[in-house]
Amino acid sequence: FLLAFNDIDIIVSPTSPTAAFKIGEKVDDPLQMYLSDIYTISANLASICGISIPCGFTSGNLPIGLQLLGRPFGEEQLLQAAHSFEQATDWHTRYPPI
Repeated sequence: FLLAFNDIDIIVSPTSPTAAFKIGEKVDDPLQMYLSDIYTISANLASICGISIPCGFTSGNLPIGLQLLGRPFGEEQLLQAAHSFEQATDWHTRYPPI
């Protein structure tokens, strides 16, 4: 990550390998629950900053997250990037239908 941040400011990736699942859907499968968080673990292991923001919905109206990663102590730049994305889109104002 540190080498990448020599050339780039922000890394953009999905927050998880799959879209959100329904509440209680994977409660009996701890491995799947763990794997849902696998992309967010890298920020902690590499001591870099990260943020997840909403970026859409599946065809089944389940939310999709976008993860932004920044260099260590790069929270200000990361929050500016997240804010810019939110200003350019309206995903953060939408809710799935009940």
